[in-house]
Amino acid sequence: MVGTYYNERNNKNIEKIRELREKLPFLCTEFLLGIEPKTTALTRLNYCYNLKTFFDFLSKKKFGISAEEIVLADLNNLTTTDLEIYLDYLSRYKDADEKIITCTERGKARHLSCVKSLFKYFYKKNKLNANIAANIDLPKLHEKPIIRLEVDEVVKILDETESGANLSARQKMYHQNTALRDTAIMTLLLGTGIRVSECVGLNIEDLDFRTNGFRVIRKGGGAAILYFSDEVADALKRYLSARLKILESEPSERALFLSLQKKRISPRAVQMLVKKYALPVTPLKKITPHKLRSTYGTSLYRETKDIYIVADVLGHRDVNTTKKHYAAISDDLRREAANKVKLREPDTDKH
Repeated sequence: MVGTYYNERNNKNIEKIRELREKLPFLCTEFLLGIEPKTTALTRLNYCYNLKTFFDFLSKKKFGISAEEIVLADLNNLTTTDLEIYLDYLSRYKDADEKIITCTERGKARHLSCVKSLFKYFYKKNKLNANIAANIDLPKLHEKPIIRLEVDEVVKILDETESGANLSARQKMYHQNTALRDTAIMTLLLGTGIRVSECVGLNIEDLDFRTNGFRVIRKGGGAAILYFSDEVADALKRYLSARLKILESEPSERALFLSLQKKRISPRAVQMLVKKYALPVTPLKKITPHKLRSTYGTSLYRETKDIYIVADVLGHRDVNTTKKHYAAISDDLRREAANKVKLREPDTDKH
């Protein structure tokens, strides 16, 4: 059934949220329930982790009471300076297990965004006297260079996935059983740009080789129909033939990509196999499934020169997200366009 993987993951996230809420002030329960209609369970789960850090800070550094005892009246006693001290605290702090945690600018921005949402929510409900968090600027983020594969690197990585030539002796033993699966996964990621969660969530009934189409559950839970090339179809068909033999004794498993335990492969396992095959080919680039997605988006943009098609295929809700990720290659297109417009036709008589 389509969506089963997404629903299972969603339910696990909800269970984890309920577990974490027990370690937070009750006001956080009110906040999380209030934002539930407009957020995913994964977003709220990440908020829980951020809120725990914030209230642990207030517990230890400000109020001297347990985090669970903090109430809205305590938030009214905070100042912008307290929030600025919190941002500084995030640079280096100890978690509940006494492990040292450090935050980059992006990490601090995520934590502060959560706190801003909390204050905004209760201020709008007239439960806070002021929204002091609105006065705190998010840390300035430095744009990270977009890492993607060149055309020749794509070829080499697919060749490496098929052959396993640079794997260790131990890895080659497993590769005998996973080569077709791994090649199908790598080809699908590079040939469609889907997210790793969308990849592992696929069931066999989501594929339609008559149209070379497939159904994915997008980030947020919505379904979409995407299409793949004959090259991707060939890799999938070869894997499906092997999959039939693997599951002769357990035909009820509907997950498309299986682990060696004949269960749905995990996102972590896909991340590790991408790293394993990319490392010998591009040792200076840290290649992840998201980098394969960037590679596909870049190729699609070069071919179509249409940012809206790229946004639609990649499942970006806001085309500005797409523009931000693929702005770097616009320079190539501008250079190309410079030679398209002719001011005067060459005068052959002068030569």
